[in-house]
Amino acid sequence: MDFKKHSTALIISSLLTPFISVTAVADTLPAGTSLAKEQHLVRANDAEAATLDPAKAEGLPEMHILRDLFEGLVIQDRDGNITPGVAESWETEDNQTFVFHLRKDAQWSNGDPVTADDFVYAIRRAVDPKLASPNVWYLKLTQINNIADVAEGKKPVEELGISAVDKHTVKFELDSKVPYFVAMTGHTSMMPVHKATLENSDKPWSDPKQFVGNGAFVLDEWVVNERIELKKNPKYWDNADTHLTEVTYIPFENQNASINRYAVGEVDITSDVPTHMAQQLKAKYQDAFTAVPLLCTYYYAFNTTRPPFDDARVRKAVSYSMMRDVITNGVTQVGNLPAYTFAHEYTAGFDATQPEYSTWTQKERDQKAKELLKEAGYDAANPLDFKLLYNTSESNKSIAVAIASMLKGNLGAQVELENQEWKSYLVSRRQGDFDVMRASWCGDYNEASTFLSLLRSESSGNFARYNNDKYDTAMDNALAATSEQDRQGFYDQAEQLLAEDMPIAPIYYYMQARLVRPSVGGFAKNNVEGRIYSKDLYITE
Repeated sequence: MDFKKHSTALIISSLLTPFISVTAVADTLPAGTSLAKEQHLVRANDAEAATLDPAKAEGLPEMHILRDLFEGLVIQDRDGNITPGVAESWETEDNQTFVFHLRKDAQWSNGDPVTADDFVYAIRRAVDPKLASPNVWYLKLTQINNIADVAEGKKPVEELGISAVDKHTVKFELDSKVPYFVAMTGHTSMMPVHKATLENSDKPWSDPKQFVGNGAFVLDEWVVNERIELKKNPKYWDNADTHLTEVTYIPFENQNASINRYAVGEVDITSDVPTHMAQQLKAKYQDAFTAVPLLCTYYYAFNTTRPPFDDARVRKAVSYSMMRDVITNGVTQVGNLPAYTFAHEYTAGFDATQPEYSTWTQKERDQKAKELLKEAGYDAANPLDFKLLYNTSESNKSIAVAIASMLKGNLGAQVELENQEWKSYLVSRRQGDFDVMRASWCGDYNEASTFLSLLRSESSGNFARYNNDKYDTAMDNALAATSEQDRQGFYDQAEQLLAEDMPIAPIYYYMQARLVRPSVGGFAKNNVEGRIYSKDLYITE
């Protein structure tokens, strides 16, 4: 596992350098590679995509596809290092003003040039309160000048600190130093969109005739709940080094179905594997089974705004009763790591102080949980009773069933399981229509704030509705810190507050297990953020 820590250190060190100037290096096939005549890849997706609007995407099912259809200023290589996207180089002298130089051969799929104005338009649009993007909280973290006031409608979008210096130069001015800003620009909400198309058509994003992107592929067909077909984009600047001619995404909320389709040759890459089949699949498909660390944390969010989880004692009792070792070793069985902090163990540059309860035996945690629940007024005559919401998947179901059993056994809790398909789940999550909710968060960049900023009181990603001024202050101080040591110290304070208030129950850090057909070349196994760009893949004979 040490090689993973090494690679993340490389990523973060490249982001903290005061002056950065990078140019692209074309990808080449390994010597002796023989490509198959048909370059058609079929990828299983976690669920049906809710949107293909980069500004509105809020989940992995959308982001997987958007990284093929659009390209931001920067992207990542197979090892997770930041590399040029539309920007062929960039520089900063103070980590507060950033200048990106766009490649002159970048085009939209309709042949129009990709310009600095496209980025200005897209980011202004994403921040504009009229759009109501679920990613505004993330964009605020960039600290672009006036972004909070613009997002709240107090200032016009024209006062946002992004400008087109010329046709091929984008300039960002920030309110404070953000040493990892370059990495943040790789988020889907900061991808460009084609202004003329958006403003001159009322057709939906799902209409291939409407769609104009700047990625390696273009939208060819979208059959809802069945498949999304992409075709190679001949206008893409690196088209010569893009080997796939077609990519199909098939949504699966039933992981068994994706495994069955893989077995008969109809899927090349699964998005996951059913937890109960992991060891069986590992033995059966030794050349295809892969499990690698992923910068994601699986957790349960408590709705802190309504009973019974407006009481921290109840939240702690439930969290303490979760047997994380049993879940990782007995339920998921793919090497997931028990989690007691929100920020992932492999987060670059951050070594969180583990909360006290992580050092207890499970017997000690169970005993403390019983005491806390009793203090909160629950007993055999008045048992804890709540609903546990999860988005449909075999893995989520297996974990929910196991945890419900643990809570029943230790606390006498009556837990009703409720599953919803992805789009309905997003609505319930957004509206706070749940008691306890399964969630996961994958880092948008490799730095602790990508996790911890999620739980700030004003964050739209704060599904727990957590509100603690001390937590917000710790995160404000982290952003304002002038040294890495001070910044990490404030992050540690934030983690300690989460352990004390328990708005969420971290359960495990991901190991991403999937099946990758041996004929698929170029698959990234060293990218802890799990970004897989189809343009890097190819089919061998």
